[in-house]
Amino acid sequence: METPPRPELFDFHGVSMTKYFTDNWDNVKNFKAKADDIVIATYPKSGTTWVCYLLDRLYFGKTHPEKETSLPLYIRVPFLELCIPGHPKGKDLADELTITPRLIKTHLPVQLVPETFWEHNCRVIYVARNPKDVAVSHFHFCRMNSIHPAPGDWDGFLQRFMDGNMAYGPWHEHVDGWWEKKQTYPKLHYIFYEDLTENLGQEIDKLCSFLDLSPSAEEKESIISAVKFDRMKDNKVTNFTNAPLMNLKLSPFMRNGKVGDWKSHFTVAQSEQCDEHYKQKIRNPALQFRTEV
Repeated sequence: METPPRPELFDFHGVSMTKYFTDNWDNVKNFKAKADDIVIATYPKSGTTWVCYLLDRLYFGKTHPEKETSLPLYIRVPFLELCIPGHPKGKDLADELTITPRLIKTHLPVQLVPETFWEHNCRVIYVARNPKDVAVSHFHFCRMNSIHPAPGDWDGFLQRFMDGNMAYGPWHEHVDGWWEKKQTYPKLHYIFYEDLTENLGQEIDKLCSFLDLSPSAEEKESIISAVKFDRMKDNKVTNFTNAPLMNLKLSPFMRNGKVGDWKSHFTVAQSEQCDEHYKQKIRNPALQFRTEV
Protein backbone atom coordinates (compact mmCIF):
# COMPACT_ATOMS: atom_id res chain seq x y z
CA MET A 1 0.00 0.00 0.00
CA GLU A 2 1.31 3.43 -0.91
CA THR A 3 2.85 5.49 1.87
CA PRO A 4 1.12 8.86 2.28
CA PRO A 5 3.16 12.01 1.66
CA ARG A 6 4.61 13.86 4.65
CA PRO A 7 2.12 16.53 5.74
CA GLU A 8 2.57 20.20 6.57
CA LEU A 9 1.53 21.69 9.89
CA PHE A 10 -1.19 24.33 9.91
CA ASP A 11 -3.21 26.19 12.51
CA PHE A 12 -6.48 24.46 13.33
CA HIS A 13 -8.69 26.22 15.89
CA GLY A 14 -5.55 27.52 17.55
CA VAL A 15 -3.70 24.18 17.55
CA SER A 16 -0.98 22.97 15.16
CA MET A 17 -2.34 19.99 13.25
CA THR A 18 -1.90 18.03 10.02
CA LYS A 19 -4.54 17.00 7.52
CA TYR A 20 -4.38 13.36 8.65
CA PHE A 21 -6.04 14.39 11.92
CA THR A 22 -8.46 17.02 10.63
CA ASP A 23 -9.72 15.93 7.19
CA ASN A 24 -12.75 14.14 8.71
CA TRP A 25 -13.35 16.87 11.26
CA ASP A 26 -17.09 17.48 10.85
CA ASN A 27 -17.77 13.78 11.44
CA VAL A 28 -15.34 13.62 14.37
CA LYS A 29 -16.80 16.74 15.97
CA ASN A 30 -20.30 15.27 15.69
CA PHE A 31 -19.30 11.80 16.91
CA LYS A 32 -22.17 10.12 18.74
CA ALA A 33 -20.77 8.98 22.07
CA LYS A 34 -22.45 6.41 24.29
CA ALA A 35 -22.64 6.73 28.06
CA ASP A 36 -20.40 3.70 28.65
CA ASP A 37 -17.68 4.74 26.18
CA ILE A 38 -14.20 5.00 27.67
CA VAL A 39 -11.84 7.57 26.17
CA ILE A 40 -8.07 7.14 26.40
CA ALA A 41 -6.52 10.57 25.83
CA THR A 42 -2.81 11.40 25.60
CA TYR A 43 -0.29 13.65 23.99
CA PRO A 44 1.46 11.48 21.35
CA LYS A 45 4.11 9.08 22.66
CA SER A 46 2.96 9.16 26.28
CA GLY A 47 2.02 5.52 26.81
CA THR A 48 -1.16 5.40 24.73
CA THR A 49 -0.74 1.88 23.39
CA TRP A 50 0.27 0.58 26.81
CA VAL A 51 -2.87 1.88 28.51
CA CYS A 52 -5.14 0.94 25.58
CA TYR A 53 -3.92 -2.65 25.79
CA LEU A 54 -4.20 -2.68 29.57
CA LEU A 55 -7.83 -1.60 29.35
CA ASP A 56 -8.53 -4.03 26.52
CA ARG A 57 -7.21 -6.87 28.68
CA LEU A 58 -9.13 -5.67 31.74
CA TYR A 59 -12.43 -5.63 29.90
CA PHE A 60 -12.12 -8.30 27.24
CA GLY A 61 -9.26 -10.62 28.21
CA LYS A 62 -11.74 -13.24 29.40
CA THR A 63 -14.75 -12.58 27.23
CA HIS A 64 -13.09 -12.18 23.81
CA PRO A 65 -9.86 -14.22 23.95
CA GLU A 66 -10.05 -15.01 20.23
CA LYS A 67 -9.40 -11.35 19.42
CA GLU A 68 -6.06 -11.64 21.18
CA THR A 69 -4.54 -13.31 18.13
CA SER A 70 -6.75 -12.08 15.31
CA LEU A 71 -7.34 -8.35 15.65
CA PRO A 72 -4.66 -5.65 16.02
CA LEU A 73 -5.10 -3.20 18.86
CA TYR A 74 -5.52 -0.25 16.49
CA ILE A 75 -8.75 -1.89 15.25
CA ARG A 76 -9.95 -2.83 18.74
CA VAL A 77 -9.25 0.65 20.14
CA PRO A 78 -9.85 3.07 17.25
CA PHE A 79 -7.90 6.32 16.92
CA LEU A 80 -10.89 8.66 16.69
CA GLU A 81 -9.57 11.54 14.54
CA LEU A 82 -7.26 9.54 12.25
CA CYS A 83 -8.11 10.02 8.59
CA ILE A 84 -5.69 8.71 5.96
CA PRO A 85 -6.72 8.15 2.32
CA GLY A 86 -7.12 4.46 1.52
CA HIS A 87 -7.46 3.43 5.17
CA PRO A 88 -10.48 3.05 7.46
CA LYS A 89 -11.28 6.27 9.29
CA GLY A 90 -10.92 6.11 13.07
CA LYS A 91 -14.38 7.57 13.57
CA ASP A 92 -15.92 4.87 11.36
CA LEU A 93 -14.06 2.11 13.20
CA ALA A 94 -15.40 3.50 16.48
CA ASP A 95 -18.94 3.55 15.10
CA GLU A 96 -18.58 -0.07 14.03
CA LEU A 97 -17.50 -1.40 17.43
CA THR A 98 -20.08 -3.82 18.81
CA ILE A 99 -18.43 -4.58 22.16
CA THR A 100 -19.27 -2.73 25.37
CA PRO A 101 -17.69 -0.57 26.55
CA ARG A 102 -16.16 0.94 23.45
CA LEU A 103 -12.55 1.93 24.05
CA ILE A 104 -11.65 4.97 21.95
CA LYS A 105 -8.29 6.74 21.83
CA THR A 106 -7.53 10.32 20.94
CA HIS A 107 -4.61 12.73 21.04
CA LEU A 108 -6.88 15.78 20.85
CA PRO A 109 -6.31 18.63 23.30
CA VAL A 110 -9.21 18.85 25.71
CA GLN A 111 -10.88 21.83 23.98
CA LEU A 112 -11.26 19.89 20.69
CA VAL A 113 -12.78 16.69 22.13
CA PRO A 114 -16.30 16.01 20.76
CA GLU A 115 -18.91 17.49 23.09
CA THR A 116 -20.97 14.31 23.25
CA PHE A 117 -18.35 12.62 25.44
CA TRP A 118 -18.97 15.30 28.09
CA GLU A 119 -22.73 15.34 27.51
CA HIS A 120 -22.89 11.57 28.14
CA ASN A 121 -20.61 11.86 31.17
CA CYS A 122 -18.19 9.33 29.68
CA ARG A 123 -15.22 8.10 31.65
CA VAL A 124 -11.91 9.49 30.41
CA ILE A 125 -8.40 8.27 31.20
CA TYR A 126 -5.62 10.73 30.49
CA VAL A 127 -2.00 9.55 30.44
CA ALA A 128 0.78 12.12 30.85
CA ARG A 129 4.52 11.53 30.48
CA ASN A 130 7.50 13.78 31.21
CA PRO A 131 8.42 16.05 28.28
CA LYS A 132 12.01 14.86 27.84
CA ASP A 133 11.06 11.24 27.24
CA VAL A 134 8.09 12.34 25.10
CA ALA A 135 10.41 14.43 22.91
CA VAL A 136 12.85 11.54 22.37
CA SER A 137 10.10 9.01 21.67
CA HIS A 138 8.33 11.46 19.35
CA PHE A 139 11.55 12.12 17.43
CA HIS A 140 12.06 8.43 16.63
CA PHE A 141 8.34 7.99 15.91
CA CYS A 142 8.38 10.82 13.37
CA ARG A 143 11.39 9.25 11.65
CA MET A 144 9.41 6.10 10.86
CA ASN A 145 5.84 7.38 10.60
CA SER A 146 5.02 9.38 7.49
CA ILE A 147 1.77 10.89 8.79
CA HIS A 148 3.90 13.35 10.79
CA PRO A 149 6.19 16.02 9.34
CA ALA A 150 9.79 14.85 8.83
CA PRO A 151 11.69 15.34 12.10
CA GLY A 152 15.01 16.58 10.71
CA ASP A 153 17.93 16.34 13.12
CA TRP A 154 17.55 15.94 16.88
CA ASP A 155 18.64 19.47 17.84
CA GLY A 156 16.15 21.10 15.50
CA PHE A 157 13.39 18.69 16.48
CA LEU A 158 13.83 19.38 20.19
CA GLN A 159 13.60 23.11 19.62
CA ARG A 160 10.41 22.71 17.57
CA PHE A 161 9.01 20.42 20.26
CA MET A 162 9.57 23.03 22.96
CA ASP A 163 8.16 25.72 20.66
CA GLY A 164 5.02 23.61 20.19
CA ASN A 165 5.49 23.21 16.42
CA MET A 166 4.13 19.66 16.52
CA ALA A 167 0.87 18.04 15.55
CA TYR A 168 -1.48 18.54 18.53
CA GLY A 169 0.35 21.67 19.63
CA PRO A 170 2.60 22.27 22.62
CA TRP A 171 3.03 19.43 25.11
CA HIS A 172 2.63 21.77 28.08
CA GLU A 173 -0.72 23.15 26.89
CA HIS A 174 -1.99 19.61 26.34
CA VAL A 175 -1.11 18.25 29.79
CA ASP A 176 -2.21 21.50 31.47
CA GLY A 177 -5.54 21.61 29.66
CA TRP A 178 -6.46 18.06 30.64
CA TRP A 179 -5.27 18.64 34.22
CA GLU A 180 -7.59 21.65 34.48
CA LYS A 181 -10.49 19.61 33.10
CA LYS A 182 -9.91 17.02 35.82
CA GLN A 183 -10.60 19.66 38.48
CA THR A 184 -14.19 20.12 37.26
CA TYR A 185 -14.99 16.78 35.60
CA PRO A 186 -15.04 13.93 38.15
CA LYS A 187 -15.03 11.15 35.56
CA LEU A 188 -11.47 11.93 34.44
CA HIS A 189 -8.66 9.74 35.77
CA TYR A 190 -5.23 11.34 35.26
CA ILE A 191 -2.31 8.88 35.20
CA PHE A 192 1.43 9.50 34.97
CA TYR A 193 3.54 7.21 32.80
CA GLU A 194 6.27 7.26 35.42
CA ASP A 195 3.86 5.96 38.09
CA LEU A 196 2.80 3.13 35.78
CA THR A 197 6.43 2.21 35.28
CA GLU A 198 7.25 2.35 38.97
CA ASN A 199 4.26 0.45 40.36
CA LEU A 200 2.00 -1.01 37.70
CA GLY A 201 -0.01 -3.13 40.15
CA GLN A 202 -0.90 -0.15 42.28
CA GLU A 203 -1.89 1.92 39.24
CA ILE A 204 -4.08 -0.92 37.97
CA ASP A 205 -5.84 -0.97 41.35
CA LYS A 206 -6.53 2.77 41.05
CA LEU A 207 -7.80 2.30 37.49
CA CYS A 208 -10.10 -0.53 38.57
CA SER A 209 -11.47 1.61 41.38
CA PHE A 210 -12.17 4.41 38.89
CA LEU A 211 -13.82 1.96 36.45
CA ASP A 212 -15.71 -0.06 39.09
CA LEU A 213 -13.91 -3.24 38.06
CA SER A 214 -12.79 -6.01 40.40
CA PRO A 215 -10.54 -8.51 38.60
CA SER A 216 -9.38 -11.55 40.53
CA ALA A 217 -5.77 -11.76 41.71
CA GLU A 218 -5.12 -14.25 38.90
CA GLU A 219 -6.62 -11.97 36.27
CA LYS A 220 -4.59 -9.04 37.54
CA GLU A 221 -1.37 -11.04 37.41
CA SER A 222 -2.20 -12.19 33.89
CA ILE A 223 -2.74 -8.58 32.80
CA ILE A 224 0.49 -7.38 34.43
CA SER A 225 2.37 -10.11 32.59
CA ALA A 226 0.69 -9.38 29.25
CA VAL A 227 1.37 -5.63 29.31
CA LYS A 228 5.09 -5.85 30.10
CA PHE A 229 7.04 -3.91 27.49
CA ASP A 230 9.00 -6.87 26.12
CA ARG A 231 5.84 -8.95 25.80
CA MET A 232 4.02 -6.17 23.96
CA LYS A 233 7.04 -5.54 21.73
CA ASP A 234 6.89 -9.18 20.58
CA ASN A 235 3.09 -9.25 20.29
CA LYS A 236 1.78 -8.65 16.76
CA VAL A 237 -1.48 -7.37 18.23
CA THR A 238 0.32 -4.46 19.91
CA ASN A 239 3.61 -3.82 18.08
CA PHE A 240 2.13 -2.43 14.83
CA THR A 241 4.00 -5.04 12.78
CA ASN A 242 1.19 -5.00 10.24
CA ALA A 243 0.59 -1.25 10.19
CA PRO A 244 1.23 -0.12 6.61
CA LEU A 245 2.12 3.48 7.48
CA MET A 246 5.23 2.83 9.53
CA ASN A 247 8.76 2.00 8.42
CA LEU A 248 9.81 -0.30 11.25
CA LYS A 249 13.26 -0.64 9.70
CA LEU A 250 13.96 2.97 10.66
CA SER A 251 12.72 2.56 14.24
CA PRO A 252 10.46 0.02 15.96
CA PHE A 253 7.03 1.27 17.02
CA MET A 254 7.78 0.00 20.53
CA ARG A 255 11.32 1.25 20.93
CA ASN A 256 12.35 1.62 24.56
CA GLY A 257 9.51 2.13 27.04
CA LYS A 258 11.76 3.29 29.87
CA VAL A 259 11.79 6.40 32.01
CA GLY A 260 15.02 8.34 31.53
CA ASP A 261 15.89 7.35 27.94
CA TRP A 262 16.19 11.10 27.31
CA LYS A 263 19.64 10.99 28.93
CA SER A 264 21.04 9.24 25.85
CA HIS A 265 19.89 12.11 23.59
CA PHE A 266 19.98 15.39 25.55
CA THR A 267 23.12 17.41 26.10
CA VAL A 268 23.52 18.98 29.55
CA ALA A 269 22.63 22.36 28.04
CA GLN A 270 19.50 20.95 26.37
CA SER A 271 18.41 19.34 29.62
CA GLU A 272 18.79 22.57 31.54
CA GLN A 273 17.04 24.55 28.81
CA CYS A 274 14.14 22.09 28.81
CA ASP A 275 13.80 22.19 32.60
CA GLU A 276 13.72 25.98 32.64
CA HIS A 277 11.33 26.16 29.69
CA TYR A 278 8.68 23.94 31.29
CA LYS A 279 9.10 25.47 34.73
CA GLN A 280 7.87 28.68 33.10
CA LYS A 281 5.25 27.08 30.83
CA ILE A 282 3.33 24.71 33.14
CA ARG A 283 0.49 26.82 34.53
CA ASN A 284 -0.55 24.63 37.44
CA PRO A 285 2.12 24.13 40.11
CA ALA A 286 0.34 20.99 41.35
CA LEU A 287 1.17 19.31 38.02
CA GLN A 288 4.60 17.78 38.57
CA PHE A 289 6.63 15.48 36.30
CA ARG A 290 9.44 13.12 37.14
CA THR A 291 12.20 12.52 34.58
CA GLU A 292 13.55 9.45 36.38
CA VAL A 293 12.19 6.84 38.76
